[in-house]
Amino acid sequence: MTALERVEKASSALRVFPLPSVVLFPGMALPLHIFERRYRDLVRDSLAADKVMAMSQVELGQEAEYADRPSLRPMCCAALIAWHQELEEGRYNIILQGVARAQICEELPARKRYREVRAQILCDPAFSGPEEEQLRQTVFELAGRLPPAFGQNLLKNAARMTGGNLADAMAAALVVDIERRQQLLSELDVRQRLLGVVDEIGELIGRLAPGKAPGPVN
Repeated sequence: MTALERVEKASSALRVFPLPSVVLFPGMALPLHIFERRYRDLVRDSLAADKVMAMSQVELGQEAEYADRPSLRPMCCAALIAWHQELEEGRYNIILQGVARAQICEELPARKRYREVRAQILCDPAFSGPEEEQLRQTVFELAGRLPPAFGQNLLKNAARMTGGNLADAMAAALVVDIERRQQLLSELDVRQRLLGVVDEIGELIGRLAPGKAPGPVN
């Protein structure tokens, strides 16, 4: 069973980890230390079943209610636990691998300490357009203002990715503001997502000192 098939199968009762400081994008990896009891339960149950869980954000203005059950943002990221390490007292270190966007349809009645939702798994359509090259050119310009190793890695990723995957990878690497990351996660129009990341990187370039353009990527 593929990763996408696994998250689709789990979407009728998707385990959700709301974490206000994190937005996970499809295709990206996220290390987490799990110590809160309800999320220790979530990880334990996930590992015993399908290794599927989702990262989500709470609605704006409800962050202070995090310890309770604040409303969830409609768009989250369904993911797989790609690696885990069980620690003392039931804590875990895990690495999550984002798989696909998931649009929350409804929250299920509480039956666990953690929250579960019914969700629709959303995959990007095939895309080909000038916005891809526009984003690559913007990344090329930025790379000359960054430490060489980081800049070269960005260029390699930009060269091998396309469409929504390209936008998500560059957003994950370069967009810091959590609200803006959530907006990009919620953008289903691939063209608009690519252009949104171009704008974000353009603003970043404007804040950085001019640098030397990197050489060709092998």
